Amino acid sequence: MSENPPAKPEKKPSAQESIKRESNYLRGNIKAELEDTSNLEVTDATYELLKFHGSYFGYDRDTQTERKKAGLEKEWEFMLRMKCPGGKLRAEQYLALDRICEHFANGTLRITTRQTFQFHNILKPAMRPMVRAIIEAELSTLGGCGDVNRNVLACPAPFKDEQHKTMQETADKLAAHFAPHTGAYLEVWMDEEKLNLGTPEEIEPIYKDVYMPRKFKMAINEPHDLCVEPFVNDIAILPMFENGKLQAWNLAIGGGLGMNHNQPETYPRTATMLGACAPGDIIAAAQSIVELQRDFGDRTNRKHARLKYVVEEKGMDWSRDTAEKYFGKKFSAPLPVKKWGIEDHMGWFEQGDGKWFLGVPISSGRIKDNYREGIRELVKKYGMDIRLTADQNIIFCDIETSEQRNIETLLKKYEIKLASEISPLDRWALACVALPTCGKALTEAERIRDPLIAQLEKTLEKHDLLDEKMTFRIAGCPNGCSRPYVGDFSIVGRMPGHYKLYIGGDFEATKLGFEVFDKIPLEDIPAALDPMFALFAANKMGDEGFGDFISRYGFEKVKENAKAALTGKKWAS
Repeated sequence: MSENPPAKPEKKPSAQESIKRESNYLRGNIKAELEDTSNLEVTDATYELLKFHGSYFGYDRDTQTERKKAGLEKEWEFMLRMKCPGGKLRAEQYLALDRICEHFANGTLRITTRQTFQFHNILKPAMRPMVRAIIEAELSTLGGCGDVNRNVLACPAPFKDEQHKTMQETADKLAAHFAPHTGAYLEVWMDEEKLNLGTPEEIEPIYKDVYMPRKFKMAINEPHDLCVEPFVNDIAILPMFENGKLQAWNLAIGGGLGMNHNQPETYPRTATMLGACAPGDIIAAAQSIVELQRDFGDRTNRKHARLKYVVEEKGMDWSRDTAEKYFGKKFSAPLPVKKWGIEDHMGWFEQGDGKWFLGVPISSGRIKDNYREGIRELVKKYGMDIRLTADQNIIFCDIETSEQRNIETLLKKYEIKLASEISPLDRWALACVALPTCGKALTEAERIRDPLIAQLEKTLEKHDLLDEKMTFRIAGCPNGCSRPYVGDFSIVGRMPGHYKLYIGGDFEATKLGFEVFDKIPLEDIPAALDPMFALFAANKMGDEGFGDFISRYGFEKVKENAKAALTGKKWAS
């Protein structure tokens, strides 16, 4: 008998890991399957690889039950997502995308919470010509999804100063540096001849043949304007300026919001401050953290594969020491932050060059119908560049003072509302896509946003809180694409027609909220919030926000007060 116990078998890598390794650097069989017109589906392997090319494959969930009863196939379709660092697009690119969504998708442009566009209801025969059209517009979908660095966020405000120029230029550099190097993208979509593969290091110098364990996210923001909510990213990059000159980059790591219900080993997390690097070291510093996650992220369980779990379980000391080995130098202490704040950049602002920009809110980021028609006319007429915000809104740039009134008249003609014409609740609310196009959705989100906002506005008005600035987020599932766990209050899909209710994040999105109730029916959400709003109205101090009030007053006290006021509600017992 052996004196030593047998070694525990190593966990088997997930199926996706094998697909990546065997894909010939993301080529797989994508091109052949998309060219096969005998069916509208793709195989599981192609489904996984298409994510790296910016697409998810799914079906219309509104029609699945009736079609099944009728013995019909599901209505198979694709979603396609772009990358545009900092949400920056030229006028001609926007107009090209407007045409593309009409010809190949469902006639809508949807702004995501990562400052880019995604398209829905694309049929298989349209996929290759659609991506080709996007590439011809000098844009890309490569890395819009998949286990690589996603779209790099940066403050979209087009102020003509050194700070905003630095953030946008750095976003562009990071995006280029961490984009997959494989030639597969142009081969699949543009029919380019197969490139010389060379060695794996030449093809993917950072990702190798394994790519990342899961998606990876970066965001750049000055601390006093956290408009892209950087602390929910794998890397939060904070430029520290003094008198307009960049002194250093503060770096925080390990943020991420995805989780699963009833699986406590999965959880949302905000990033923890790692340290600082010199202005010229940001690319190398970011790469050290990417490489740490590449080598230490969990490749056996995709639900446990994000950097946040590495940081939380191994600790910040280990994470810093390990990142420094890749970096080749020490991180310095982070520079002190003088002020935290946030701005949505909605309304009129002077750019600093004699011109103006205008931020216009877009409900759920969905540009459709009159909004699409009006924005198309506006961009055509003035040839203005645009920026997309992480709050699913749009910014029109480089506007002459003499044209401000004319532009407002044009928007009014198409019933496009300005930020001053909607409530703060509406202005700061986010909703993910959810049903019918998201395969992970448990409940509605985008389609209930506007009617639910209208109901909550009445509840707030009852307590004289209608003018309060609050962040409200609606998520159709616990993955949290609408960033619900850091909102002042939020709802997260639990089961059909029912939601979890969270309160107590903060307006600047730097801390997590708490779960108050589980499985609340949609129609009861205003009633669930009513006693909490009443308590806030009676006890708030100065300009204290709702989430900050929860922290000061005490989450448990607020919860017990709400439960006492909701006697007879089973979900509140």
